[in-house]
Amino acid sequence: MPKTSARLLALLSLLQARRDWPGALLAERLGVSPRTVRRDIDRLRELGYPIAAFKGPEGGYRLEAGAELPPLLFDDEQAVALALALQVVTTSGVGVEEAAARALTTIRQVMPARLRRRVDALKVTTVERTATGRGAQVGSGTLMALSSAVHAGEVLRFDYAAPTGDRADRPPRRAEPHHLVTYGGRWYLVAWDLDRDDWRTFRADRITPRVPTGPRFPPREVPGGDVAAFVADRFRGSGTPGEWPCRGEVILRTAAASVATYAPDGIVEELGPDRCRLVLGAWSWTGLAATFGRFDADIEVVGPAELSAAFAHLARRYADAASPDRPAEVPSSRP
Repeated sequence: MPKTSARLLALLSLLQARRDWPGALLAERLGVSPRTVRRDIDRLRELGYPIAAFKGPEGGYRLEAGAELPPLLFDDEQAVALALALQVVTTSGVGVEEAAARALTTIRQVMPARLRRRVDALKVTTVERTATGRGAQVGSGTLMALSSAVHAGEVLRFDYAAPTGDRADRPPRRAEPHHLVTYGGRWYLVAWDLDRDDWRTFRADRITPRVPTGPRFPPREVPGGDVAAFVADRFRGSGTPGEWPCRGEVILRTAAASVATYAPDGIVEELGPDRCRLVLGAWSWTGLAATFGRFDADIEVVGPAELSAAFAHLARRYADAASPDRPAEVPSSRP
């Protein structure tokens, strides 16, 4: 039979997992007698957990919401997950950063040393960007292995899957891990690639760490000294901090107010009631022209020449896409 403390933790985890638990099923899941379950329920009630008993063919228990916060019990994985979530919140910009930092400190203080070391190894940087969808799932074991390598400053050896997910016949990678970051709903490892002698951002969901790790290495500083800015610039495809590789200017025949809402990264200047100037950046000239084209307005290109050429290229592409066998239908601008 498990020790009382371990059994109470397991019982509490089960009660949190679903609303109603028959007593006989709880006893079966815990490997104890129904009498032991009743005693353990009484112990949890003494600790402040509002557990109600309900009648029925078998009878059972339900964990209800209480007026006060009782002592909390977490298993190892729950504690690590909570610490990880609080670290992400501290840099999320949602207005509860200070409270999250205090909560993380409180939880860390009451953790056993073995868990405290794992939590201290979790250093996460959040790069602000609106997520366009649900990011690929990364196992907690992978995140812990990456965080531990970053914290220890040890060379990481890992298998890195192709974008298709294939991991076969690919030599292992070697890198000096420096930061674990979140960007656009995904996890990334910022590291110095020893085989390519350059900085790289690796998707964590495509990493399978190898053990043991390599030797310790002297820390390097990411270009610019700011990991968040470095990652954002890498995804822009820009070699200049804070700048897109392609930047252009147009005049739109529409109100500035209607453009500013959908161009948070751009510069909008009102030129009249139905005319405005818009400056935007993008990773390619074609992509930039397409971004300007999403506004339902006539466009006058101010510059540069590469942007005009991109519009011409898109015009030919769109013309080819329109079927010559049937007239194009112009959708209504109203819902």
